[in-house]
Amino acid sequence: MDRLPQPFRAVLLEPVLHIRSEAASHDLRGNRSPEARLQEAVGLSAAINLNIVHSGVVKVNSPKPATLFGEGKVAELAGIVASEEIDLVVVDHPLSPVQQRNLERRLKTKVIDRTGLILEIFGDRARTKEGRLQVDLAHLTWQKSRLVRSWTHLERQRGGAGFMGGPGETQIEADRRQIQDRIIALQKQLESVRRTRDLHRKKRKKIPQPVVALVGYTNAGKSTLFNRLTESDVFAKDLLFATLDPTLRKITLPHGREVILSDTVGFISDLPTHLVAAFRATLEEVLEADLILHVRDISHPDTDAQAEDVKKTLNDLGVDAQTGAPIIEVWNKIDCLDPAYRDKLLSDAGSEGPVALSALTGAGIDQLSTRIDAFIAQHDDVLSVRIPVEEGALLAKLYQMAEVLERTDAEDCVSAEVRVSDKQRGPFRDTFGAFIDKG
Repeated sequence: MDRLPQPFRAVLLEPVLHIRSEAASHDLRGNRSPEARLQEAVGLSAAINLNIVHSGVVKVNSPKPATLFGEGKVAELAGIVASEEIDLVVVDHPLSPVQQRNLERRLKTKVIDRTGLILEIFGDRARTKEGRLQVDLAHLTWQKSRLVRSWTHLERQRGGAGFMGGPGETQIEADRRQIQDRIIALQKQLESVRRTRDLHRKKRKKIPQPVVALVGYTNAGKSTLFNRLTESDVFAKDLLFATLDPTLRKITLPHGREVILSDTVGFISDLPTHLVAAFRATLEEVLEADLILHVRDISHPDTDAQAEDVKKTLNDLGVDAQTGAPIIEVWNKIDCLDPAYRDKLLSDAGSEGPVALSALTGAGIDQLSTRIDAFIAQHDDVLSVRIPVEEGALLAKLYQMAEVLERTDAEDCVSAEVRVSDKQRGPFRDTFGAFIDKG
């Protein structure tokens, strides 16, 4: 799909599809209000600088297979498009290829649905080679389903033998084949990226640092929290999908332990499955994490619905409470709350449950660092070792492989109490097994 020129005058529609039963009528996307969904769609549009000239919620009691909306609404939209010189109509709902084509013909302007809008944002945000490959793959997978028959005059020569041969390959089939060839090529390139990531991951596994991954709904403040914890300057802005490419940094916890913190792409409701598949190489960082921090914008009115969307996406990736890494909820943006409620959240912070903080102001950051430290430490072994004084190289290796809690020097040996991480348990016992105090 061609990149949208800037600025674009756009109309944004939030369809509310109802199913009628004997008792009542029910919204098919009833996990949050239509107004909240519209507001989120406006935020998505702002992410690529669309100028929303007109927006509104549209009730659709009987979805039309050809255009989704009824004839009256389509005629009304055509009038708005003509009078306001609209360049783009955004429908915050999946459109079938036929519906998109028919709406474009009737409205005489470009029409995209929610998936198309998200793809435009992803294409605008991707910076690394891997990110661009993933966006291109998602684009082509989506485009392949968009091919609809618009003409038949571009057929190749008739196939088969003799005068009974039927039509050869049509233009739509040729387009589909070319897209499929490109998809296969991109998948091979992404497989190479995945292998490279695996190599990097294996190298990280050889060192003692655990991996802590940040996940959350888009614009929950993950990158701001990442910058606060790592003292970095990763791009962070009050914008949906401000971060697409994964970033990893090493941080030091209160007791001196080092961990690797990973920032990932934000999730969103109704995220198309092929987008999740395209970004799987990036999201594998979450699958390999030792601890997951689920960052929530606790000040958002739909924070509970957003949390459910994140959990659903994690489940799609194969991360759940039973099989995946442990998850700590982080309630961010408490600076946007009522002061009394904010103080209560901070005072209620304990060793269990969510951690309330503000990544922007720094309130509650120390409590989060302490929680991470305590979680990592609970899987450690605390051992006593006695190393002969002549084993200087071995003593130096002790400091590399473990955290020395206490040390006592004698004439013939050095006695030390050390904490060994879960990842280093095996290598440590292989190296120091003969010097561990069994008593």
